[in-house]
Amino acid sequence: MGGGQQQLQQLSQELEEIDAEIEEKEAEITEFQDEKAGVDDAIEAIGTLESGSTVQVPLGGGAYVRAEVQDIDEVIVGLGGGYAAEQEGDDAIEALESKKESLDDRIDEVRSDISDLEEESAEIEQRAQQMQQQMQQQQMQQMQQMGDEGGE
Repeated sequence: MGGGQQQLQQLSQELEEIDAEIEEKEAEITEFQDEKAGVDDAIEAIGTLESGSTVQVPLGGGAYVRAEVQDIDEVIVGLGGGYAAEQEGDDAIEALESKKESLDDRIDEVRSDISDLEEESAEIEQRAQQMQQQMQQQQMQQMQQMGDEGGE
């Protein structure tokens, strides 16, 4: 009987680890979605701002300064890996749209990972339930045997 309890405990630990991994993946998705929202804001700004527009530029720590856009036709876009390039408005929007597609792909991959983990979790839960039922049946059989022996 001790072996069965030990196996159940092991399955329970596996389930906890899977749950933690799912939480991490969901946090990853939230980060990607936040990044996508930022890209959307940038695309909208490039499309609506004009040279000479006044904007608030974040300095960090919640502080902003007002600045005038000198030339909206020249936009510096982050390329990843710490690199950036100056691009014309339309090219910048294209680069940002491409970034959004890449984020969508990453989100889909992570959702697929979560789905796989949920399946694995369901299988482990099913195994644990079967083990519990078997252990209960064994206990009942042992109790019946003890009852039968006591009646003789």
